[in-house]
Amino acid sequence: MSLLRIGIAGLGTVGAGTVQVIESHKNLLQTRAGCDLEIVAVSARSKGLDRGIDIEPYRWYDDPTEMADADDIDLIVELIGGSDGVAKALAEKALGNGKHVVTANKALIAHHGTDLAAIAEKSGAAIYCEAAVAGGIPILKGLREGLAANGITRVYGILNGTCNYILTEMRDTGRSFDDVLEEAQKLGYAEADPTFDVDGIDTAHKLAILSAMSFGTKIDFDGIHVEGIRDIAPIDIQFAQELGFGIKLLGIASVDGDVIEQRVHACMVPIDAPINHVEGSFNAVVADGDFVDTVLHEGRGAGGGPTASAVVADILDIARGHRVPLFGVPASALKDMPTRPMERHQGAYYVRFNVVDRSGVFAEIATALTDNDVSMESVLQRSRDPGQIVPVVMTLHETEEAAMRRAVEQITNIGAVVEPPVVIRIEAL
Repeated sequence: MSLLRIGIAGLGTVGAGTVQVIESHKNLLQTRAGCDLEIVAVSARSKGLDRGIDIEPYRWYDDPTEMADADDIDLIVELIGGSDGVAKALAEKALGNGKHVVTANKALIAHHGTDLAAIAEKSGAAIYCEAAVAGGIPILKGLREGLAANGITRVYGILNGTCNYILTEMRDTGRSFDDVLEEAQKLGYAEADPTFDVDGIDTAHKLAILSAMSFGTKIDFDGIHVEGIRDIAPIDIQFAQELGFGIKLLGIASVDGDVIEQRVHACMVPIDAPINHVEGSFNAVVADGDFVDTVLHEGRGAGGGPTASAVVADILDIARGHRVPLFGVPASALKDMPTRPMERHQGAYYVRFNVVDRSGVFAEIATALTDNDVSMESVLQRSRDPGQIVPVVMTLHETEEAAMRRAVEQITNIGAVVEPPVVIRIEAL
């Protein structure tokens, strides 16, 4: 029986989980792959940490890039993280030497995926990254292979479990963003520095990969409009429910003719939309295909077990001799598609203003909207004594983003408006 020899770089939660899956399911994986999977070498920052696994049987490397030159390693599992530095050097060197690469590194693929795919194809190696998007959900394989007969027109989803957990808890408990974030950090759902999660960067990395996979385009992380959820308050979630919506942080990519639109931001979604019922730390991805209609994948989007499961699934594909280009088409065939600027986005909006309740304020707001050709759909206002601060909530008919921004800026300059408005886009899913 043939043998696939593996080197693992990075022994954090996912790396340790990958070792556990391969060692505990050795016979099962051998049967499914048609060959033996053998871990030959490992590398991490520190050799002496207790990771809950025995690394003594494996050769140790202080410098993971040296594994790319080892004659007795066929496949490198890159779990170091980061878009550049050692992770990038290891992937490039391994692929250049004809070694296969499996990675969970979304930042690496989001910034350098096109180039890495080209290196792999030139050397005859394979590079797969199922674990980089939505953890244990097999969405990349689903898009690249299961939906290969379809032209994908839109892909969107909840791609960050931390944000989904925070928004779910805010809805269920009425607590503030800061309170729930602190709890999420204590529970291990959020990092000590949560910037990548709550500011939408993690979601944007994953959306860049989904876009390239769905539309056959070159990776374009810089073309993604990115916002997070720090400005969402419990009152917005309450108003959303009154209006028949839930609030989710979504990554959305779509094609319109020869233009692609990629954006990450909080969205109001219809309360009966399937994606609105994805709770807690779960992820979900929805793809619209021209023949299959709409397909939804839901599951655990993070964690050592689900992510390691995706890593080993990619290893199995390579062990079976299954070879497809990283993004489903050869790197040379990936298209350059112009990006629609966010200012050109067409959509409906929810806007909340906090204003001093005095005569004439609503007329000034209405004038600002009219001046910019923005039309109101509905208004919600809480009554208080004159002179007090009250929230005024409006939903706006579909309009161009640039017009909406001009109107909001004009309204912000009204003296009775006491703080920056909250703007949330409404998605008809």
